Amino acid sequence: MTANVAEAPVERPVPVLRGYRFELVKLVSAWRIRLLVLACWLAPALFVAVVSGQSSLPVDTLFGRWMNATGWAGPLVMLGFAGTYALPLLTSVVAGDVFAAEDRLGTWRHLLVAVRSTRRIFAAKALASLTVILVLVAGMAVSGAVGGVLAAGNRPLAGLDGHLLAPGDAAVQVLLAWVCVLAPTLALGALGLLGSVVWGRSPMGLLLPAVVALVLALAQLLPLPVAVRLALPSYAFIAWNGLFTDPVQLGPLLIAVGVSLAWAVLATALAYVLFVRRDFTNPGHDGAGRRGIVVGALPPAGLLAVTAGLVAVATPATGSGIDQDKVQRSLATAFAHLYRLQAGQLNRPDVTEAQLGATAACTKGDGLVEPDGPGNDWRCVVSWHLPGIAATGTAVYQLDITSDGRYVADGDGPKEVNGYFQVRTPAGDRPNPLWQFDGNVELLSSTPKG
Repeated sequence: MTANVAEAPVERPVPVLRGYRFELVKLVSAWRIRLLVLACWLAPALFVAVVSGQSSLPVDTLFGRWMNATGWAGPLVMLGFAGTYALPLLTSVVAGDVFAAEDRLGTWRHLLVAVRSTRRIFAAKALASLTVILVLVAGMAVSGAVGGVLAAGNRPLAGLDGHLLAPGDAAVQVLLAWVCVLAPTLALGALGLLGSVVWGRSPMGLLLPAVVALVLALAQLLPLPVAVRLALPSYAFIAWNGLFTDPVQLGPLLIAVGVSLAWAVLATALAYVLFVRRDFTNPGHDGAGRRGIVVGALPPAGLLAVTAGLVAVATPATGSGIDQDKVQRSLATAFAHLYRLQAGQLNRPDVTEAQLGATAACTKGDGLVEPDGPGNDWRCVVSWHLPGIAATGTAVYQLDITSDGRYVADGDGPKEVNGYFQVRTPAGDRPNPLWQFDGNVELLSSTPKG
């Protein structure tokens, strides 16, 4: 008779779902993550509520001048702040440390013995980081909206072309704007994963998303060709502005979101490849070294070149994307919408935009330079007609246009049209809406002329 030999139990890797729950608990148990969650769900509401009650508003911030007129301006002000400062820092703290923490604590051996699969460890850590980032972003959006509505009321919001969005429409557009910035946030989170894998216990991995975001934000301030500007993953932090025009400027927004998602996929794939090829038997491992840095840097640079080329070929955009015709059309449209708003506030007879027939004539640098590109030396004269009146109305505006197409129009007379005076509204006294207002020049020529 042959002796029965007991078969050794087969060790199988831990399912990704169990590893995900374990990694999520580890992240949430860290005091800094709990503090961030608390801050993201409370601080925006307090900030928006306090600022909305002030007489001095952040007029240099997009939609800041409307914060005490409608509650839907507050979450958009928070969105502008989050895209520049908060979201890069949040992704650094969450994703930039998720792998490096194991190197500092020396716990890779225990984790590998427990999970028995580097692929599943990576998936669990990446998904846990994504979940925490989504909770933080959702907290900022919900908190800012609740604080704004409670402080300033559920009232209509004036878009970047002057047209009024009903409260329900404004709520939908605000939600879509926050959803759109998830794409560049995921791109920064993926860069955080890559930096955490490449640099190991070094703090460079933790700083990578914030540093990249800072460099990209500075690049957006430069007079870059529009194809290069749209190929940067940071442009999606700006492109949501196009949701607040009529018609919606979908071209730049879709390109920006697509570019950001491509960066997110590429950076995550690079982090995955470097992680599964790592030698975990070396206790002195301190990052992937020069080779890892080169492998992590060259593909994003190639992606930037490819996407810039595709945008240049697929769109009619040339130069800065800001030219005289676009500026004139944008200003005339915004003026016509805001003129109707002013007429209603002053209890004057209503007129339609078609009846006004507003047009704008703009020059740059007193006509001494070509009328294109950003600058604070744009001067425009808006003309319009009122039904039954033969005379043509005119108003002068000084425009300060930034490289991303946003501009501030400052009224320069006549005083009774676009000068500074208070107007009584149901929400209280407000400055003349034609005095100063924000606008947006679409960098692409894809939106039909309205």
